[in-house]
Amino acid sequence: MAAEKLSLNSLKPASPRRDRKRVGRGPGSGKGRYSGRGIKGQKARSGHHKMRPGFEGGQNPIYMRLGKQRGPYSKDAMPIGPHRTKVQSVNVRDLERFDGEVTPEALKEAGLIRNTRIDLKILGYGELTKKLTVSAHLFSASAREKIEQAGGTINWLRGEPKPKKPKPKKERKPAESVSDTEEPVSDTEEPVSDTDEEEQEEQVSDTEQVSDTAEDDEAQEPAAEADKS
Repeated sequence: MAAEKLSLNSLKPASPRRDRKRVGRGPGSGKGRYSGRGIKGQKARSGHHKMRPGFEGGQNPIYMRLGKQRGPYSKDAMPIGPHRTKVQSVNVRDLERFDGEVTPEALKEAGLIRNTRIDLKILGYGELTKKLTVSAHLFSASAREKIEQAGGTINWLRGEPKPKKPKPKKERKPAESVSDTEEPVSDTEEPVSDTDEEEQEEQVSDTEQVSDTAEDDEAQEPAAEADKS
């Protein structure tokens, strides 16, 4: 069969066209009455295709029914969610292809990073033998050491970050024992003066005289009773 001659009146698409879906045109059309949506329910309503992912019709969704991982949600703790900082990293082994100065723009041209809007961090995986001047926002300790060992220098694009001070740990007080709670005897007792000693001796002598007179009275009572008898 000879190929049909191409002309304006014989133009047609490469694949046959599909007629659009016409709903609500009576039961004879195959898409009448419920228009292919079934009887009632969430998916029979208008706007059902706009349900967000994870929506379960109003009941408590699975991500809220499950337990959550423990952990603090603060900027001082490990970065979580909106506090997480994003960086793109490049290892020192990838800097061997450069000569002289290495900047984020040069890394983008080489295809090592996607853009220069995100902070750049140089990591220390691999070896570096060239003397380079590397400019980046962050450097790991090993990367800084290897760059300087090769004779190169580093340039902080946002200034060298200050080291964070460690938080002071609270010292726990040991439990006090019974012996510790007893009042210690003070070594700084006031010395007894001579006048105090004299007063104590007078008090002792007075008590001895009182006891002697009491004994004499007891001895005289039986004698008086014998005389009366």
